[in-house]
Amino acid sequence: MKARANKMEEKKDASVFLSVVKGSIIALIFSLVGILIFAFCLKFTSLSDKLITPINEVIKGLSILLGVMFGLRKLRKMGLVSGLLIGLIYTLVAFVTFSLLNGGFVFDMTLVYDVIFGSLIGGICGIICVNIKKTAR
Repeated sequence: MKARANKMEEKKDASVFLSVVKGSIIALIFSLVGILIFAFCLKFTSLSDKLITPINEVIKGLSILLGVMFGLRKLRKMGLVSGLLIGLIYTLVAFVTFSLLNGGFVFDMTLVYDVIFGSLIGGICGIICVNIKKTAR
């Protein structure tokens, strides 16, 4: 009986880990596509420089939301922790990815704020996504 319970726990842990990885990758893909579309729009319009940062933050937030929604689709609990991890991992991987594309790494307070923002948004979205599924069933 204990062996069966341990096997179920291991499977659940692997499921949570895979959900977090899947959600982070999905968020990164949505972010790359969103930034690409936004860059294309910038090329053909004359948007103010003041709008670039807020629009980038909206793209990051939506990417995290979509990553959490798709990543945690099968989970029924641990929404806060899983969402926090998706937001954190996405933010760090996106930082590395966009820094490589930009040609250099800049470590400043913006990175700290992005990590906090990504983690909070991920946690909030994780709580919402897991609880919406509970009420729908």
